[in-house]
Amino acid sequence: MNVNQQTPMASPYGPPQPGYGQPSYAPLGGSYPGPYGPYNGPATAYQPGAPPQGYSPYASFPSKAVAANPVSDLSSPIDLGPARGPPTSAPRPVSTPQAYSQYSQGDSQNGPPPMGHSMAQPAHRSPVSQPYSQGAMNLSGPHPSYSQQYGAPPPMQQVTNQMSGMQIGSGPPTSVGPGYAHHPSSQPPIRAAYSSAAPPSYTQAPPPLSAAPSQPSPPSEPAASQPYYGGPPPPQQQPFPSAHHPSQPFVSSSPYLGPPSQPQATPVSQQQSFPPGPPAQQPFPNSAPPPVSQQQSFPPGPPAQQPFPNSAPPPVSQQQSFPPGSPAQQPFPNSATPPVSQASYSGPPPPTQHSFPPSSQSGPFPPISISPSQYPGPQPPSQPGPPPFHSGPSPRGPIPPPSMSQQQANHLPPGPMQQQQPPQPGMQGGYPTQQNGAFGQPRGPQPGYAGPQYPGQQNYGAGPAPAPAPPAQKRLDPDSIPSPQASELPAVQKSRHRIDPDAIPSPIQVIEDDRVNKSSEPFTTGVKGQAPPLVTTNFQVKDQGNASPRFIRCTAYNMPCTADMAKQSQVPLAAVIKPLAMLPPDETPPYIVDHGEGGPIRCNRCKAYMCPYMQFIEAGRRFQCGFCSCVTEVPPHYFQHLDHTGKRVDCYDRPELSQGSYEFVATVDYCKNNKLPQPPSFIFFIDVSYNAVKSGMVNIVCQELKTLLDYLPRENPEEDSVVRVGFVTYNKVLHFYNVKSSLAQPQMMVVSDVSDMFLPLLDGFLVSVNDSRMVIESLLDQIPEMFADTRETETVFGPVIQAGLEALKAADCAGKLFVFHSTLPIAEAPGKLKNREDKKLVGTDKEKSLFQPQSGFYSNLSKECVAQGCCVDLFLFPNQYVDVATLGVVPVSTGGSVYKYTYFQAETDRERFLNDLRRDVQKPMGFDAVMRVRTSTGIRATDFFGSFFMSNTTDVELAGLDCDKTVTVEFRHDDKLSEDTGALMQCAVLYTSCSGQRRLRVHNMAVNCCSQLADLYRNCETDTIINFFSKYAYRSILNTPTKTVRDTMVNQCAQILACYRKNCASPSSAGQLILPECMKLLPVYLNCVLKSDVLQPGADISLDDRAYLRQLLSCMDVSESHIFFYPRLLPLVKLDGGSLPMAVRNSEERLSKGGVYLLETGLHLFLWVGANAQQELLSNIFGTPTFSQIDPNMTSLPELENPFSQRLREIIDSFRSQRSRYMKLMVVKQEDKAELIFKHFLCEDKGTSGGASYVDFLCHMHKEIRQLLS
Repeated sequence: MNVNQQTPMASPYGPPQPGYGQPSYAPLGGSYPGPYGPYNGPATAYQPGAPPQGYSPYASFPSKAVAANPVSDLSSPIDLGPARGPPTSAPRPVSTPQAYSQYSQGDSQNGPPPMGHSMAQPAHRSPVSQPYSQGAMNLSGPHPSYSQQYGAPPPMQQVTNQMSGMQIGSGPPTSVGPGYAHHPSSQPPIRAAYSSAAPPSYTQAPPPLSAAPSQPSPPSEPAASQPYYGGPPPPQQQPFPSAHHPSQPFVSSSPYLGPPSQPQATPVSQQQSFPPGPPAQQPFPNSAPPPVSQQQSFPPGPPAQQPFPNSAPPPVSQQQSFPPGSPAQQPFPNSATPPVSQASYSGPPPPTQHSFPPSSQSGPFPPISISPSQYPGPQPPSQPGPPPFHSGPSPRGPIPPPSMSQQQANHLPPGPMQQQQPPQPGMQGGYPTQQNGAFGQPRGPQPGYAGPQYPGQQNYGAGPAPAPAPPAQKRLDPDSIPSPQASELPAVQKSRHRIDPDAIPSPIQVIEDDRVNKSSEPFTTGVKGQAPPLVTTNFQVKDQGNASPRFIRCTAYNMPCTADMAKQSQVPLAAVIKPLAMLPPDETPPYIVDHGEGGPIRCNRCKAYMCPYMQFIEAGRRFQCGFCSCVTEVPPHYFQHLDHTGKRVDCYDRPELSQGSYEFVATVDYCKNNKLPQPPSFIFFIDVSYNAVKSGMVNIVCQELKTLLDYLPRENPEEDSVVRVGFVTYNKVLHFYNVKSSLAQPQMMVVSDVSDMFLPLLDGFLVSVNDSRMVIESLLDQIPEMFADTRETETVFGPVIQAGLEALKAADCAGKLFVFHSTLPIAEAPGKLKNREDKKLVGTDKEKSLFQPQSGFYSNLSKECVAQGCCVDLFLFPNQYVDVATLGVVPVSTGGSVYKYTYFQAETDRERFLNDLRRDVQKPMGFDAVMRVRTSTGIRATDFFGSFFMSNTTDVELAGLDCDKTVTVEFRHDDKLSEDTGALMQCAVLYTSCSGQRRLRVHNMAVNCCSQLADLYRNCETDTIINFFSKYAYRSILNTPTKTVRDTMVNQCAQILACYRKNCASPSSAGQLILPECMKLLPVYLNCVLKSDVLQPGADISLDDRAYLRQLLSCMDVSESHIFFYPRLLPLVKLDGGSLPMAVRNSEERLSKGGVYLLETGLHLFLWVGANAQQELLSNIFGTPTFSQIDPNMTSLPELENPFSQRLREIIDSFRSQRSRYMKLMVVKQEDKAELIFKHFLCEDKGTSGGASYVDFLCHMHKEIRQLLS
C-alpha cells in the first residue's frame, strides 16, 4: 500500500498535478553550529518534545520514503516539538553535555556540546556499569538503574564478542552485555516525572524495522525473533527486548533526516570515553539523540552491524542520526517515550557516500525543535576541546557485510566498517534539557572549529549522572498501526531513507494533551491575554469581562506594541467573531439589558458602548472611555456611587459592567427610518423544471414543509412564531400563490414577463402559518401533481430573487428567501448565464476568472437585497455545471448560505437535504444587521472576511446573520500600543430578532501587548491563524493565480518561523528546525490548506465544487475550519464507556487491515472497513460476519441490538450534531473504488493532485526558513 498517494481535500482521481513531489529539496542543514543552543524563555507548563503520549510510533513506513539526498552532508538532529502537556516520559532527554540543571520541568538547551579540555585523558568508564534507565524501549523486562562508575573499558575483543552475539530475539534475558540489567517489571514508563538525571544516549539510531505488530503485545510476551542485522549471531547471544514493546511497538526509530554522514556528537550524559584505537562497542541506554557534532571522513572498513531491539519506536525526542563512524554493534536500549523536551532527528544517508566534507548541511530533514517559551537560565557553555569523534583504525577483524536491507536499516553506507570516536573527555554526566526549544542534542563543533569560550561558562567535570526517574504507567496508543513488511515493498522503496512520521509534531498528541490539561477546569475569561483551550477540547466558559472564545477567537493574545514588530514577525493579527454563536446548555446566554427610552450609554467621541473597560471618575459622575480616552458625563438615571477601589457599587449587578458579552434593547433611533421593524418573513421558491421534478426534489420539499412550518424560529418556545411565509414556484416563468386563510383553495398567479418583475398580489401572499394552515397544506399537496408531467427544462434565477425582494419591500419587512434550484439559468431573463466551464484554464493565470461572477448583475441585486434586509439561502441540486461562482454572489453578499447536492437522488440524499433544511429554517438568526468593530487607540480593523456586504470601510452589513456565521477581522497598527494598557476591541451588532425586536449585541475583548517577540510567539493560536490564512488565500484566488497564492502562504509561514528562530530561539545549528511550542502544528495545517481542493484541485474536482468550498469556508468558524482541513480519524476498537477512542493521525500508514475507522471531515463521514476486519466486529456493526457481504451503498447503519452498534450510532449522531451541515455517511471497503475518495482526506500523505506529504512539506518549510535566515 503506497502511502504517498493521498491528499486531503484533493481530487480523488486523476493524474498528479505539478506540486511537491518527492522531496527534492536542497539539504537542510548548513553552517557551523552556534555557540549556544536555541534559547526559549521561561518554561511553560508544557514540556517540549514529548511525543504524543502513549505513542507507539511505527516508524518506518517505507512507502513514505524520503529520497536520499546526496547533497546534504550533515545528518542533523531533527528537533521535533514538544507535545503540549506534562512531560510524558521517563528520564529527561539529554540534550547536550551540560551540567544538569535541577528543574523538574527541565529546560533544555541546545548548543554544541561543551568540549572537554583535552583529548588526552578521556574519563574511562566501564560500559558495564552504565546506568540503564528504563526509557524508551523495554528490553525484555524492566531495568533498575545502576550508578555509573568509570573504569577502564573492557578489551576490544571482549566487547566485540559480546556485541556480535546480540540478537533480537525472544528468549529470556541471559547475562547481558555491557550495561544492561533486567528488572522485573515490564511496563515502560511513559509519564514518569523527570528526575534530574540525564538519560544516556546512543549514537546510532535503530534501523527502521519494518515488521510491526499490529497490536502491542501484552507486557511480558516474548516476541518472535527478529532478523539480526549483520550476519548470524555467534553462540553467546545477547537477548534483546522483544519485538513488541508493551503497548509500544517499536518499528524503526529515527526519522532519518540527513545522511548519517556526520557523526552526531554523543550527548554525554554518562560519559564514556573510547580509546582512540578500536571502536568501542558501547550500548547506549536511554535514547537522547546525539547531536551531530562534526563530519568525519571515515576510512573504509566493513560496515557496522548493529542489532537493534525491535521494540517500541523511539519517541520523538530520541531519534538519532547515525554517525557514520558509529561503533559497530550498539544495542539500542531504552526507547520509550521521548523525553519531553526535545527531539532530534536526522536525515537519510546518501546511499554510497563514504567520506563527508565537514559542512553542516543537513539531510532532507532538519532536526525539528519545538520550543515552548523562553527559559531563563544559564546558557550551557560551549568549551573548546577536541571534537567528540575522530576516526580511528578499522577494527581488527572483518565483519561480514550486512545485507542490503540491513544496511538500509542501519542507515549506513555500504562498505567498510565505521569507527566509533571517543567522546569528549571532561564532560559531566547529566545536562539540562535544552533551553531553546531545539530537540535533541546540540551539535558539536565542526572539524577545525574549536568552539569559542564564552564568559560565564561553567566547566563541566566528570561526575556520575543522577538517578533516572521511576517509570510511570504507559498508556496504550492507538497510533500504533503496523507498517508493511520490508519484504512486501518494491526494491526501490527499500533502499530509500525516510523520516519517521512519529518524530514530527503530531496534531493528535497536541489535541489530546490540551484535552487532558484544560477540559477539567472552567475557562474564566477575566484574565486578559489568556489563550483559551483548543477548539477540539470540551470546556466550560465563565464570562468574567471578556467575550467567550465561542464568540471571539484571536490569532494572538499578545499583540506586538509596534507596527515594525508586527511586520517583522508576520504573525497575522486577526479575530474570528461569531456574534450569535449558540452556547452549550451549561453556559448562560448573554443577558439582555434595557435602558428604556434613553438607550445604551455610549462614549461621546468614539461611540463605544458601555463595557467593563470604561473607568468611572469624579465619584461616578463621569466615565473615561477605554477605547479613545474621552471623558463623558454619566446620565442622571445611570449614576451610581463608587466603592473604595473606584468601581461602581452596582458593578456586578449590571452585565455591561462585568460581562464580556451582553445585549441592549435598541430604541427607535437605531431603527430604519426611525420606526420599529415588522417581524421577518420567509419565502420559499421551488424550481419546478423537468430536472427538479424528476429527481424527486419538488416532492420532498413540499412534503417536508408541511411539518417544518411548525418549527419556524421564535424567541419563546412557548409562543407561536410571528414569522410569516409565502410560496412561489418557477421554471421560465414565476407562479405566485395566494394562500389567504379565507380561501378554500390556493390561487395561482403567473408572471411571464420576467424582464420586469413585479408582485402580482399583496394581500394573501405573506401569511401566518396558523391562520392559513389548511390552504398551505392543500397547496403543498397540489404542487408535485401540477408539475409532475412538465417538459420545461429551462429556468430563470435573477427574477426569482427580484420577486422575493419586491415582496419584502411591499410588506416593509426583512426576511429570508429559500431558493431550491437545479440548473444553469439559461432562459431569456435578467441574470441569464452561459456555460463557461473550461478545464483548460485550471492552473493558468486566467483561472481566477472562473471564480469571479460572469456579470455585475448579481452584485447589484445583492446590494439592493442588503438594503432591504433580504437574506438568500440557496439549495442547489445540479447534475452539471451551474456556475456556483455567480449564483452564490447573492447568498454570500446577504449573509446567506449555499447548500449543494450534486446528482441528488431522493433515496440516498433525502436525509442529508432534509436535515440541512430543518436546521436552516429553525436556527436562531438576526435580520437587517449592521456590525462595527471598534478598537483602542493604536490598532484598527482594516480588513473583513465572510458573507456580508460593505458600503463603507467600517460597517459590515448583513441582510441576515445566523448562529453559524462568522466574520473575520484583520487588525493593523496605526500607532504604538502600550504594554500597560493592552489592546481592546468591541464588536457591536445591531439586528432585528426573529420576534421583530431591534437589539444590540456587544462582545468585548482585551488582549495584552508585548515588546518582546518571544511573548508574541508564546500566546498565539494556530487553529485561528490557519482559519485566517485559508480565508485570505481563498479570497486571493479571485485576483491572483493559485500558484502565486500558495507560494505567498508558504513564504509568510516561513517568515513567521524564521523570525522566531532568529529572535527567540538561542543560536543552534542551521540544520535544526526550531518551532515555537504553540505553532508547532503550523506546517502540517498549512500544508492541508495548500493541498485543499480550492488551491490544488485534482483532475476530477469540478469548478462548481471549488467555488462552493471557497464560499463555504469564508464564514466558517475555527472549529469547522479545523476539521475541514485536518479531518478526525477514529479507530473503532473498544467503544465502551462514554469517552471516544483516541484519534489517530491522518495517514494511510495508520490504517490496519484488521480495523474499522470513522473519518469525519465536517462535510462527510466515512466508515472505512479493513479487508481483514474481525467477524465479530463486522457482525456488531453491519449484522453480517463477512467483508464481502457489506453493502458499500448504505448511507445509514442498521440498528442492531448490541452495545457496540448503539455506541457507534451515538458517536455518529453526536458528530453530526456538532456541525452546521449534516454529514452523509459513506461506507468504504478497503480496495474498493470509493477508497480513492476516502484517501483524498488523509492529509498527512502525499496528495493525488500533487500536494506534498507532511514529512516532505516540513523539509521544504525548513529549506525556506534557512534561505530566509541566510
